[in-house]
Amino acid sequence: MARRLAAGARLVLASHNPGKLAELADLLRPHAVAVVSAGELGLAEPGEDAPDFAGNARIKARAAAQASGLPALADDSGFCVAALNGAPGVHSARWAGPGKDFAAAMTRVNREIGDASDRRAWFVAALCLAWPDGHTETFVGRVDGAAVWPPRGGQGFGYDPMFVPSGSTNTFGELDPAEKHTVSHRARAFAQFLAAGFLAG
Repeated sequence: MARRLAAGARLVLASHNPGKLAELADLLRPHAVAVVSAGELGLAEPGEDAPDFAGNARIKARAAAQASGLPALADDSGFCVAALNGAPGVHSARWAGPGKDFAAAMTRVNREIGDASDRRAWFVAALCLAWPDGHTETFVGRVDGAAVWPPRGGQGFGYDPMFVPSGSTNTFGELDPAEKHTVSHRARAFAQFLAAGFLAG
C-alpha cells in the first residue's frame, strides 16, 4: 500500500485530551510507529464545527498533518442518549464546559433524561488518518448500552462512569483499560484502521 506507515514512522496523535491520548497510545503500542502528541509539537487546537464525528475528526487530523508535515491520527468521539435525541453527541465535550467538568456534564445528562424509561445510550468514535497532502481515511466505531445513575468507577474518562455496554454489568468507568480496549467504540474504529493495512507492524 502506497500510504502504509513504515516501521518507525512518526505519527502525530491530533488530540489534546489526555484520556484519548492514553487510549490511542495503548492501542498503537504493539505497532511499529513512533507517536507524538499535537501538544508536544505545540500545535493549536482547530475549531470543530462539523455536524458529525467523522467531520470533526477530519478537521483535527488534517490540521495536525498540515502543520507538522507528518501523518496524523485524530479521534472525535462522544456520548449519545436516545431519550435526548442523540445528545450530547458531537457536543459531548462542550457539555463539560471550559473546565472539562464531566461530573457536571453527567449530572446534566441524568437531569435531562429525567424519568424517561428509555435509557439506551451509545458511544461513537471516528478515527481519521490524514497525510500532509490532505488525503484522509476515516473509520467509525460504535458501542451500544445504557446510561446509568449514579456514575460508577474511577477508570476511563469523560462519560465512562455512567455507561454500561450491552452484555456487561460494569460501567466503562469500572472496566480496566485492557478490558475496555476489547469492547469500546474507539477500539472498534481502531480495528477497522488496522484492517485497512496502514501500519507496518
